[in-house]
Amino acid sequence: MSRLSFTNLPVAPEVDPHALSVGMVHLGIGAFHRAHQAVVTERAAVATGDTRWGITGVSQRSATVRDQLAPQDGLYSVLERGLGEPSIQVIGSIRDVLTAPDDPEAVVARIADPAVSVMTLTVTEKGYRAAGTGLDLNDPEIQADLAGRPPRTVVGQLAAAIARRPEPLTIVSCDNLVANGPFLRKLVGEYFEALGKVPEVFEATRFPASMVDRIVPATTEADRAEAARLLGVRDEAVVVAEPFLQWVIEDDFAGDRPAWERGGAVLTRDVAPWEQAKLRMLNASHSMLAYLGALRGYETIAEAVRDEELARLAQQLMTDDVVPTLSPPAGLDLAAYGETVLERFANPALKHRTRQVAMDGSVKLPVRMLGTVRDRLTAGAEPRTITLAVAAWMVYVHQTPNLDDPQAPRLKSAIANLPTTSPPPAALVDALLAVDSVFTPDLRDSTVFRDLLVDHVAALTTHP
Repeated sequence: MSRLSFTNLPVAPEVDPHALSVGMVHLGIGAFHRAHQAVVTERAAVATGDTRWGITGVSQRSATVRDQLAPQDGLYSVLERGLGEPSIQVIGSIRDVLTAPDDPEAVVARIADPAVSVMTLTVTEKGYRAAGTGLDLNDPEIQADLAGRPPRTVVGQLAAAIARRPEPLTIVSCDNLVANGPFLRKLVGEYFEALGKVPEVFEATRFPASMVDRIVPATTEADRAEAARLLGVRDEAVVVAEPFLQWVIEDDFAGDRPAWERGGAVLTRDVAPWEQAKLRMLNASHSMLAYLGALRGYETIAEAVRDEELARLAQQLMTDDVVPTLSPPAGLDLAAYGETVLERFANPALKHRTRQVAMDGSVKLPVRMLGTVRDRLTAGAEPRTITLAVAAWMVYVHQTPNLDDPQAPRLKSAIANLPTTSPPPAALVDALLAVDSVFTPDLRDSTVFRDLLVDHVAALTTHP
């Protein structure tokens, strides 16, 4: 079967890719970006006729995406799987892909290009190389960038490009971090301070906060076969997504930008209420189902939600522990939102693997769960259900041999002296509570939190 390209184009993109000039760069061109920001950007171009917002994607690690897209002239499809028949759309907004390990200088040069006025990034929580509330200046990769090599870290790339620019840039973080834009600004500022020179243009560079939401599971060979059936050509870069898509962006830009609101995004003065609702309700319950589901042997989130006990616990997490900590934005009904979350997770067409959602727990827990725990303890409440989610992570860390986590060596070292089977619950809890890159002193010193964790770990190691 022939491959998707300009010469084999059974379903044309809604905007002519040949007409697009590059005005935007995206760091972290994985499946999520291609199913989310790139789609909204293309929809905005269709709605306005503005052709200035073609995208240069940057892969921070491997050349896989570049090698998938290059023979296809940058074209790929989004396969939407809902409750009905799947649908497919060809997207043409990505015009080229750079691979940072191969040519780090080209990445910096592209971000510094005056034709580029906006960049977005989805590099996951660990890509920010933070320690607590600031930049980890002891990180060897950060140190190597500061020493003068062509930068390979996200913060190093941004700083080098900003320093070259005559005009300010707008940098939109799309990762699941609290106040992600201001946080990234702080990290870049600390990098400049470590260099000993802060360029004038940095002051005018904008870092709006944003909140993104769409379930994008890993693509399988079955998905590629389905895309080929629908398209009539082979697409090696197809991404899979649910029909739901949400992007809330702080309206704070240094210059021109795509008309993202015409593509379905929400522009607002305050992203925080949207962000808190999503992180604490959707992301926390997603992680809870991943850990509890994996411990029960479920391969996908949809299977875990079909377990009535796990579905009830996810609902309890949201209603009993999370909702009391939130001040919802106007127009968002938290009860209805919680019901929608579980309906989306239960979509059997999205085979979102529990182990995929469970990865990187050490950096996800603080932003998805521990803020809720802290707020409930401060209010004098007993955060029973969300503490169960934290306990499930602890048991998962202990029971998973090849843990996919940036702090895996530290976590495994913390529990190295425990028995491999049936560890004493209090010993496992204390060992992991002592990991100060995950748990702050107020949580470590809370007898209420610790006692709940011990009870939950004891129950999970007896009956997962």
